[in-house]
Amino acid sequence: MVKAAWESLCKATHILLLLTFTLTPSGSRLQLTGVLDDCFCDVESIDAFNNYKIFPKLQKLQERDYFRYYMVNLKRPCPFWEDDGHCSIKDCHVEPCPESKIPVGIKSGNYNKYSSEANSEEHLEACEQANELGAVNSTLSNQSKEAFIAWARYDDAQDHFCELDDERSPDAQYVDLLLNPERYTGYKGPSAWRVWNSIYEENCFKPRSVYRPLNPLGPNIGESFYEWLEGLCLEKRVFYRLISGLHASINLHLSAKYLLEGTWGEPRWGPNPNEFKTRFDPAETKGEGPRRLKNLYFLYLIELRALSKVSSYFERSIVDLYTGNMKEDVETKNLLLDIFKDMQSFPMHFDEKSMFAGNKKEAKSLKEEFRLHFKNISRIMDCVGCDKCRLWGKLQAFDEYQRAADV
Repeated sequence: MVKAAWESLCKATHILLLLTFTLTPSGSRLQLTGVLDDCFCDVESIDAFNNYKIFPKLQKLQERDYFRYYMVNLKRPCPFWEDDGHCSIKDCHVEPCPESKIPVGIKSGNYNKYSSEANSEEHLEACEQANELGAVNSTLSNQSKEAFIAWARYDDAQDHFCELDDERSPDAQYVDLLLNPERYTGYKGPSAWRVWNSIYEENCFKPRSVYRPLNPLGPNIGESFYEWLEGLCLEKRVFYRLISGLHASINLHLSAKYLLEGTWGEPRWGPNPNEFKTRFDPAETKGEGPRRLKNLYFLYLIELRALSKVSSYFERSIVDLYTGNMKEDVETKNLLLDIFKDMQSFPMHFDEKSMFAGNKKEAKSLKEEFRLHFKNISRIMDCVGCDKCRLWGKLQAFDEYQRAADV
């Protein structure tokens, strides 16, 4: 959970910093200002807080071994429609990390192996004696083992907000996120549209008679959509803004790290102002672009609030970010706690107390709807035809749904 959370926030902070300096081809700055919808925070306050306090530290954190390696299964089949084949473009490819490169602590699991109690001779002797005295016949039939696995999967499915990858699967592999950055891959067209269409049309509490703006697979009718959106309860508006913010983040990344003309056959990646303008300029998007960008700020605010709420867990001395390199692990945790301290100082956090309030039965039912919609979207990520897009989509989807559960 924590790895996905920080990777997603690192992405968000980087994108907000890019937004501050993004220019249109004519050289004029796209001005995004004012208060965000459904909260009491403004764009300017988030920009200042992110660019000067959070981003520089998060940039260092994502380079640490604990956060750069991520286990993912990119071979799970699409559960909703026949797979139309994976992207054959070389930039869609994900380079898995060799087993020998993975820090031993990450492979063996994360718990406090540095504590004096865990490494004392008395503790080891006590464990050995307890194992001898408490030994039981642990043999199980194959049928019993299969039943236990099925029960565990059922129990997990009852609570999770997303479909988790099975780390025991032979198809699960570690990926070095620094060597596989999110950027333009050339994946687009009907396959990509179908993924987003399924997310918006089937999971955002929207009737089919209401069409979202600029939908390439539907009529271009915008205003009735926002009239419908404002008539929803707060929780459902928040849901839509989280998904829209995620979409904006992805589009901004491919605009900021676009494949440019290289030299001597070598690819070169960098900002593409024309691509940015096509996706976000008010004139090009009939006013839709700035709304989407504000939803990205809203997503950032939710991330900030959720992570500040779990900070007390990581402040405990028994919690280590274990990789096996003791010196680096101590530095990583200190940096993490320093970032948490900054987050808690932010004066305009999202107030989650207004969500799922009122009638308890209705609130419980609505939260279950949220869980099922989030989980469904996480399964749609297995339908993305580009491996690199699937990698980052799964990572961000897992984090976003966990943040919703935390808030």
